Amino acid sequence: MTQQAVSFALSTGFANVPTEALEIAKRCMLDTVGLYVAGLSDEATRIVVSMAASDGGREDSFLLGAGRKQVPAQVAARAFGISAHAHDFDDTQVSHDPNHVYGLLTHPTTAPLSSALSVSQMLGHVDGDRFLAAFNIGFEVSCKISEWLKPEHYLRGHHSSGTVATFGAATTAAWLLELNETEMRHALGLAASMAAGVRCSFGTMAKPWHVGRASENGVLAALMAKRGFTADPDALDGKWGFAAVLANGFSLEKLDQGMGRTWSIVDPGVSIKPYPSGILTHQAMDMVRKLVIDNDVAPENVERIEFFAGDNILNPIRYAVAKNGLQAKFSMAALISMLVLRRSAGLPEFEDDVVCAPAFQNMQKRISTAVDPKINAKGFDLIRSRVVFHLKDGGRLEAEADTRYRGGPLLPMSDSDLEEKFRACCAALDVEAQDRLIASVRAIGQPDGPRRLAKTLAEIPAIV
Repeated sequence: MTQQAVSFALSTGFANVPTEALEIAKRCMLDTVGLYVAGLSDEATRIVVSMAASDGGREDSFLLGAGRKQVPAQVAARAFGISAHAHDFDDTQVSHDPNHVYGLLTHPTTAPLSSALSVSQMLGHVDGDRFLAAFNIGFEVSCKISEWLKPEHYLRGHHSSGTVATFGAATTAAWLLELNETEMRHALGLAASMAAGVRCSFGTMAKPWHVGRASENGVLAALMAKRGFTADPDALDGKWGFAAVLANGFSLEKLDQGMGRTWSIVDPGVSIKPYPSGILTHQAMDMVRKLVIDNDVAPENVERIEFFAGDNILNPIRYAVAKNGLQAKFSMAALISMLVLRRSAGLPEFEDDVVCAPAFQNMQKRISTAVDPKINAKGFDLIRSRVVFHLKDGGRLEAEADTRYRGGPLLPMSDSDLEEKFRACCAALDVEAQDRLIASVRAIGQPDGPRRLAKTLAEIPAIV
């Protein structure tokens, strides 16, 4: 596995990246840049940016949310990573493997993009082609590791966007730094020793911290390897390697798929989230929203609601009743409540004052969740659920979720949908500033594209 990752990275350049992969990458980048801005309103991001601004250090890259202040590249990557994941609104990897556990998949864009942004500024001479190549190579390595790991990784409680994403960030940084084979092996070895993230942190500030640290540690691993710091050169493999220790190994039959033969960003694809909550909830949220709107369900007419799903939803979506906005992202009772009460589930609905309001808390208590054995028996590769509304006027409404979901490859967001999401995430900026950011992402492939994007992001009003 280590050999595959290293050989793929060393033998791949911009000319090898399919045009479709480049176009999808720009969509993912636009989505994530919007989330860099949205995340600046989150307290977790503010704490991390404030600490980084106080700590200072070598002036490699601008610090997101701190104007033009510059910090070491790995620290800049940390701020990018936590801000993008602060609202749990960043894109997700897709798998069509019927034996796969859906939650194992990563948020694939944030770590390699954060790595590319910080390292390209440090180097100062990275053109658009190199930037896009580095991003796509890191994206591919991260996705293939996640896809090929055995499901035990997730079932044991690891958060793959904190563990596997570290390798994506490290590969992107190592490629930009032009590490040789030995150095790149050491970079991946160091990444393996720094990869971490446990699912008990879902619903707390520590979840976005996982992704911030994955972004930071990937860059740090590559920089250390460049200076001669060593690690096990086969750290993904072997008796005590990353996969063996954290996942009981790789699915060996998948290794022959190879990296770059099919690019994961294209096939099976990537999903762009319509809601800032765990991707496992989105099919159910679309189902509930449609049921409420089509039947004009009044909140005061709801007696109780029963929600049925498989373990692959109800285990990670862990809060029976959410007490704040962070917990609401991982609570079916909260998500259903906001759709019944507000018929919407955007960033404003996850504010603490909304979730903590008496009417919201009361609605949550009317909602029960239960594992449906028939759904479990169908496997965990798709997200299946159903809901039953019991109304005070004696009515009963039922619905079953579509296993497809908005934003996924089977129901992708249009370009206008994506821009609408971007502008909602950047609502704190004026329209002209939003336009400049959109233009800079769309021009990322130009010779000065990476520098232009960094300059535009640095112009965002400081939060510290």
